[in-house]
Amino acid sequence: MRLVLYQVEMAIAALRVVQKLEGSTDGILRIFFRDNRKIGAKDRIFIADTIFGVLRHFFSLKYITNATTPRLLILAYLVKFKGINLRELAPFITEIELKNLAGIKSVRLDSLPPFVRSELPEWLIQKMQKKMSDADIFSLGLSFQKPSTLDLRVNTLVASRDDVLMRLHKDGIDAEKTPFSPIGIRLIKKLTIQNHELFVTGKIEIQDEGSQLLGYLVQPKRGEIVVDFCTGSGGKALMMGSLMSSKGRIYGFDVSEKRLNKLKPRLKRSGLSNLFPRWISSENDVRVKRLIGKVDRVLVDAPCSGLGTLRRNPGLKLCQASKNIEEKKNCQEAILTSSARLLKPGGRLVYATCSFLSEENQEVIKNFLSVHTQFKLLNCAELLLQQKIPLDTGKFLELYPGKHNTDSFFAAVLMLAKNK
Repeated sequence: MRLVLYQVEMAIAALRVVQKLEGSTDGILRIFFRDNRKIGAKDRIFIADTIFGVLRHFFSLKYITNATTPRLLILAYLVKFKGINLRELAPFITEIELKNLAGIKSVRLDSLPPFVRSELPEWLIQKMQKKMSDADIFSLGLSFQKPSTLDLRVNTLVASRDDVLMRLHKDGIDAEKTPFSPIGIRLIKKLTIQNHELFVTGKIEIQDEGSQLLGYLVQPKRGEIVVDFCTGSGGKALMMGSLMSSKGRIYGFDVSEKRLNKLKPRLKRSGLSNLFPRWISSENDVRVKRLIGKVDRVLVDAPCSGLGTLRRNPGLKLCQASKNIEEKKNCQEAILTSSARLLKPGGRLVYATCSFLSEENQEVIKNFLSVHTQFKLLNCAELLLQQKIPLDTGKFLELYPGKHNTDSFFAAVLMLAKNK
């Protein structure tokens, strides 16, 4: 597709809005396209791909251009990372810009400092250096620069993975089984799946494979009482409901009514009757306290930095800061402590984040276990193997995009000791 001035101008306008960092990149672009309804489908694809590309390579572009202005960042990205010919851009730019872009095009990316090329902020690199080698930091940074996969979860209450794959292939959609999740499907090429009959009828949901594996660590059984803390829009709760064949009760707690409202249409599509979304004011809400000592399994999908999702939300690295991590850690520990009270003796608690930082993960678990000695740490690899999932990352579940082609997830499984 030949580049046109309109596409470039709208991409610059979109980046100007995105740089305000007032939400997720996806969410901001959704509002931008809603406010500019005349933008065609192909132009939207170009704009979105360009914005995500600029954010993924933001620090390299900033280093090369010595600027963060939307126009220069867009033009530099198109020239340096998309290989757009300067002659193609010439009708849209000034002679000074043409000269500057020629210089940018000549810069060798492998000549940039490694930590610039890692595309991670300096404060984050300093944190990572406490636990990781420079080579591993660089490798992880590179893995976050690649586009994320589009994974689907089959709603086993109403469909099987084989039947869904057969239907997708029949409709000309290239897809394959995910390597780890027994109910996951990965699309070979990204497309808008939300209008497909399989999605509309609740037979599939969009869910990263790593997120699906958390449901298998919880391993809910029919007839049990399960709590999903910080349930959000309910992806994991919906999965657990189908694993339970819609028998038993799942309480989906969240402090955000807005997030819970997003669950309503998904719940309706799913056909589940055992999931009960509940708004709470905090982890100490009376609705939570009523369940103390009554719950079989708890999933704490803790609020976190979200840095493990940089492939799909690269703008996060520009709005997070070191102080935010400490604030999150305090919140994580409070929620973990409160949710642990809900368990029956012998009950299971899964603590999970979409972060790779030890402060939000191993340190939270270590601090919890040092105080709550009645809890025992279970081995995630063994729990998955019991369900014929051959994924061994040790006692903790630790997923990385470069190794597992998922978002970066962490999970720990704890069991409350049975009464003697």
